[in-house]
Amino acid sequence: MDIRSGIIATIILLALFAVFSFWRGMRTLQSARKMTFYRLRRQREAGGWRLLGLAIILVALAIWLPLFGEPIAYDYFPPSPTPSLTPTVTIVPTITLSPTITLTPTITDTPAVTDTPTITPTPFLPLAMQALFQSSVTPNPGAIFSPLLFSTKLNNSQAVDPTTVFQNPVGHMYAAFSYDQMSPGAQWTALWIRNGEIVHYETKPWDGATGGFGFTDWNPTSDQWLAGKYEVQVFVGLEWKVVGRFLVQGDPPTAVPTITPTATATPSRTRTPTLTVTSSSTPTSSKTPLPTKTSAPSSTPKPTSTPKPSATPSPTRTP
Repeated sequence: MDIRSGIIATIILLALFAVFSFWRGMRTLQSARKMTFYRLRRQREAGGWRLLGLAIILVALAIWLPLFGEPIAYDYFPPSPTPSLTPTVTIVPTITLSPTITLTPTITDTPAVTDTPTITPTPFLPLAMQALFQSSVTPNPGAIFSPLLFSTKLNNSQAVDPTTVFQNPVGHMYAAFSYDQMSPGAQWTALWIRNGEIVHYETKPWDGATGGFGFTDWNPTSDQWLAGKYEVQVFVGLEWKVVGRFLVQGDPPTAVPTITPTATATPSRTRTPTLTVTSSSTPTSSKTPLPTKTSAPSSTPKPTSTPKPSATPSPTRTP
């Protein structure tokens, strides 16, 4: 019996005891009224009321138990996993057909060239990438990464609608993953490879937490998304951790040439050259004025004598 079944059985018992206690209490109160002695009647009434109170307590406990009893019981008795029944396979006998006609084997053409499966090499970090390492923190060999999810959209470092086949134009590509047990500051590297050739990479000290979600991305121009098989390899230190692959189909759009504006010199004010008179040593002939005729001096008139005024006769008085 599990805890839930035990609680249900307890509720049923509490309900039965509550009904019985209520019935006994009512019977005791009724019998107490018929008693003549006061003290005995009071004792019988007190017993009846106690039975009624017990019935009320049992009812309250029966209501409380299914609401709070099961969670409290699980705190003290945690549930154990229930073993699941493994279905057994029943072998049904089949009817064996007796061959009636024996087929004559025919000659099978053996192919002249047999395709030998190629061995996929383990990803390794090129020496040129190792020369770019900057971190001195020893990476944790127990760091783990989830499989890479590819998408052109990202939400909280998680890929939105991931897929493995993309049609041109692609745009900004993300390779998202979850990780755990990473050492902050340890060198990590992501290589983007197309048809065996590295087309993009990033290598730097780890700037995230020890666990969570992360991504590596590539955002080239539209004409660089050539059709083909792409592969992203993630390394922690020199150790390869995870690899993911996706396919790009269709021809990339032709890049439109962008006219780059050139700097045009602003015309400056040009001074106009002035005519400079240079004196030469060659004398220039000048026109000599001819002599003019000089008039002879004229005679100057001499001053003449001015006559003095004559005396004016005064008027005489007439008698």
